[in-house]
Amino acid sequence: MFKFEIIHRSKKTKARIGRIYTSHGIIETPNFIPCGTAATVKAMTPKSLKEIGVQVVLANTYHLYLRPGDKLIRSAGGLHKFMGWDGPILTDSGGFQVFSLSKIRKIDDEGVLFSSHIDGSKHKLTPKSVIEAQLNFSSDIIMPLDECPPYPSKRSEVERSILRTEKWAKESLKAYKDNGVSTLFGIVQGGTYKDLRIESAKRIVDLGFKGFGIGGLSVKEPKDLMYEMLSAQIEHLPYEAPKHLLGVGYPDDIKFAVDLGIDTFDCVEPSRLGRHGAFLTDEGKKIIRNAKFTKDFSPLDKNCDCYACKNFSRAYIRHLFIANEILGIILLTFHNLRYMIRLMENIRNEIHC
Repeated sequence: MFKFEIIHRSKKTKARIGRIYTSHGIIETPNFIPCGTAATVKAMTPKSLKEIGVQVVLANTYHLYLRPGDKLIRSAGGLHKFMGWDGPILTDSGGFQVFSLSKIRKIDDEGVLFSSHIDGSKHKLTPKSVIEAQLNFSSDIIMPLDECPPYPSKRSEVERSILRTEKWAKESLKAYKDNGVSTLFGIVQGGTYKDLRIESAKRIVDLGFKGFGIGGLSVKEPKDLMYEMLSAQIEHLPYEAPKHLLGVGYPDDIKFAVDLGIDTFDCVEPSRLGRHGAFLTDEGKKIIRNAKFTKDFSPLDKNCDCYACKNFSRAYIRHLFIANEILGIILLTFHNLRYMIRLMENIRNEIHC
């Protein structure tokens, strides 16, 4: 069922409008993918996600492998049925989560040995086990295990990581069995070394993946350096293949990457900001707890068409946060995700012009 088609090209940049066809529906690109790490987008129901225009969600292999377990999810009929979401699902490999658990894990060429953040139990993720878990999920787009080097890293460390990522990619392809639903993407790395970014792209492209994830960026490196690495690497990825930028979701970053030809993005930040009392506007991020909103009876964003903006004021939502009411978190998350979906709708409209 998987297919990617480019239906319009920008006359000004390398941006394009496309469609990713999956067994569970179409993803219009460019698009933003909300993170449902543990098989749920926090504070949102699947129905609410549909209402704001979300077409695809991301879930995390590391977290779902630990709890409730990929075999339980398979016995439930797959991840779509388990979480009540009938649209496309992308699952990442858990590689970034392993990277972030540097104090309780050990990486070698065979995989990653780590201690569970839940109960301290020992586990090992291998390229094969990560693919098997995602096939149990029956995710529409799946990602191989990769090594994400931190910033900054020595050149020798990044050289080793791209070789290991290539090795794991080959093993992932061997473990991958087309179940009629899941499509395996390749992941490119390379740290902040331009030539290694290019080398990683060439190595992974040669393996014949249908789509590509770009990893290891937005890991605390300066923004201009991230842009430089992305610009260099994307030139060596097939133009006709879909490209996903892992873990990047700030509006300015998305706009820059779309102009280079990136198709999809995921990031926890919009929903995380909502849980912590921040909301997105065209004027930037604002903090709802600020006293200046006490008597502000205007919507969160006058340009937004979401449920929160149509029905509630900044003053009311501030009250909810001050009173520790759950509805405040729900409304800000609802708004922030709708803001990101509107951003992508506007970007697609601009590409048409």
